[in-house]
Amino acid sequence: MSFKDYYSILGLASNKVSLDEIKIAYREKAKKYHPDMHVGENSSEDKFKEINEAYKVLSDAKSRKKYDRSWFVYTERKKRLEQKNQEEKKTFKEKLMDILFGASLGNRKQNKKVVKEPINGENIETEVEVDLVQAFNGTSKKLKLLAVDGKTKTFNLNIPAGIQDGDKIRFIGQGKPGKNNGERGDLLVKVRIVNTKDFALNGADIYHEVKISPWEAALGNKITVPAIDGDISFIIPKGTESGEKFVIKERGYKVGRGQRGNFCLITKIVVPKKLNKKEEDLYKQLKEAEKLTS
Repeated sequence: MSFKDYYSILGLASNKVSLDEIKIAYREKAKKYHPDMHVGENSSEDKFKEINEAYKVLSDAKSRKKYDRSWFVYTERKKRLEQKNQEEKKTFKEKLMDILFGASLGNRKQNKKVVKEPINGENIETEVEVDLVQAFNGTSKKLKLLAVDGKTKTFNLNIPAGIQDGDKIRFIGQGKPGKNNGERGDLLVKVRIVNTKDFALNGADIYHEVKISPWEAALGNKITVPAIDGDISFIIPKGTESGEKFVIKERGYKVGRGQRGNFCLITKIVVPKKLNKKEEDLYKQLKEAEKLTS
């Protein structure tokens, strides 16, 4: 079984790091390779497991101390191997010059060499809109973009249920190319949640306008209203005014760990634009009754 450099897996250059630095590095890597938040290479799930494995070892003081002993042996062995390879790459002339004049001449020649550091490619960012119902239940979309080579490329975008407004879905290696053998950047798709004609999102709360008649407002009534996850029975109390807010707990948007916001009903009293003869007579009687009681 080959040795795994857990520090390198988390993007850390050495073991001279604090626990907080390990936690920060883990969060960045875990978010980048989380299976629910990107569509990309098949190896991403294995990479995510490897990241969790590294964090599990390095976040525990005892297991980290034991691992560091092996890590030190491994890194020292790696350094010696690299030095050996460099020596073997020397030409006969360089070796002869080292024998006659020492290694200084060879070192000067090496210092003249320009080492080009690999530069990772830039990320590409774009946005996609999904309506509130799609975001709540989860959905899939096809996203067509103009690639860096000028060709149109189609991406299958899987949007998980309960995604938050502004969350980004990552396509690994679909950004701009790197330089000097650097890795390609990623494609980041920001999800924007838009309201529907029936539902509006405010934080984790979902708002719905319910239209009621004047007699329902005055006398009260049991009504059925559509919520984002099914119908809700609700009793309009007597004397309800237009614009009143009624809150139904835990029937709003998803906020993680099984929790949800609230479902808020906003009443709107709707007066009929046309009345039949019977309705008109009843409104006239109501008008006269108000005069008698005032």
